[in-house]
Amino acid sequence: MKIAIDVSPLQTGHKVRGVGFYLEHLRKALLDYHPENEYTFFTRGEKLPDNIDVVHFPYFEPFFLALPIYNRFKTVVTVHDLTPIVFPKAFPRGLKGELKWQMQRRALKNANAIVTDSDSSKKDIIKFVKVNPDNISVVYLAAGEEFRVLDKGLWSKEIRKKYNLPNKFCLYVGDVTWNKNVPRIINACKLTNVPLVLVGKALAATDFDRNNPWNKDLLEVNLLTEGQKNILKLGFIDTKDLISIYNFATVFVMPSLYEGFGLPILEAMACGCPVITSREGSLKEVAGNAAFYVDAYNETDIAEGIKKLFKNKQLQNEFKQKGLEQVKKFSWEKTALETIRTYEKVLNK
Repeated sequence: MKIAIDVSPLQTGHKVRGVGFYLEHLRKALLDYHPENEYTFFTRGEKLPDNIDVVHFPYFEPFFLALPIYNRFKTVVTVHDLTPIVFPKAFPRGLKGELKWQMQRRALKNANAIVTDSDSSKKDIIKFVKVNPDNISVVYLAAGEEFRVLDKGLWSKEIRKKYNLPNKFCLYVGDVTWNKNVPRIINACKLTNVPLVLVGKALAATDFDRNNPWNKDLLEVNLLTEGQKNILKLGFIDTKDLISIYNFATVFVMPSLYEGFGLPILEAMACGCPVITSREGSLKEVAGNAAFYVDAYNETDIAEGIKKLFKNKQLQNEFKQKGLEQVKKFSWEKTALETIRTYEKVLNK
C-alpha cells in the first residue's frame, strides 16, 4: 500500500502533547513493523502523488478546521476523544466554534474510516457525529517502549536533586483542562498533607488567555498552589527525566472526570508506579483491575484513596505488580497492526 500520513501537528505546539506523542510513535511503529508499505509523511498544503492509496489524518479537533471537507483520496481520521463536545458547559464553543464544529463534523462523516482510542470514544463518535459503527476502529495506544522500571542506581539521587523532589510524593502528569480534575487532586493532597508533584507544559504557562473559560481550571490551580511548599509544579519535562520521576514517585494520581484514553496511566504502570484513577470515560478500559479507583467528583474520596495507598507499602507493591501485568496488554506493535488493518479495510471497500 501507498500510505500518506499528515504530520502537521509535529510542526506546532502539539509536538509535546498527546497528539505529537501518538504521531511520533505511530510513524516509528509503522516503519519498524510494516516496512512492506510505502509511506509519505506530509504537512498541510503539500501536494500528494496521484497514486496514494490511503491518506491518514492522525488528529482531529472539533473547533479547528484541520480536515478537508472533500478529498480525492480515501481517508482515515484518528479521533482521540470528543471531550469538549460531550461536556459543552465546561468547554463553551460560541457561535464561531459551533460553525467550525459543524464543518468538522461533516468532514468526519465523509471519511472512509475513523480510528479512535477506546470504546468510550467510539460511543461518543456514534452519538455526536452519527457515524456508522462499522466505520469506526478502536485501536488502543501504548506507553512508549522507553517507559520501564529502572534498575537501582545514582539516577534516583540525581533526579531528586535536579528537581528538588521530596522523598515521597504523589505525581500527576498531564494538562490542566476541566476534565483533568487537577483542582480536586490538589485539595485532596492538602487534606492528607501529602506532597504533590505536578508535571505538564500548561502548569508553567504564564502567557495564557485568562478570559478564556477553557483556562478556568488553570487559573484555579495557580491560586491553589501559590505559596504551597508541599506542591511542586515542574512544567514540561523531557522523556528521560519523566521516566525517572515516574520511577521515583510513590503514587501516580489521575482521577479524571473524563478521558478518551489516559496514556499517563500506562506510562506510570510501565515504570512500576501504583496508580489511583477514576472509572470515568475510558479509564476503566485502560487500567482494568490494576488501579486503585476513587470517585472523581468527591474530594474526600480522592483524599482517602491517596491516604490509603500512600501509607501502605504492601498495597503499593500489589498495585505495582498488577500495573506491570496490565501494561503488557498494550504495545505499539499492536497499534500499528490494527491501524494497517484499518487502511486495508478502506482500500478493499
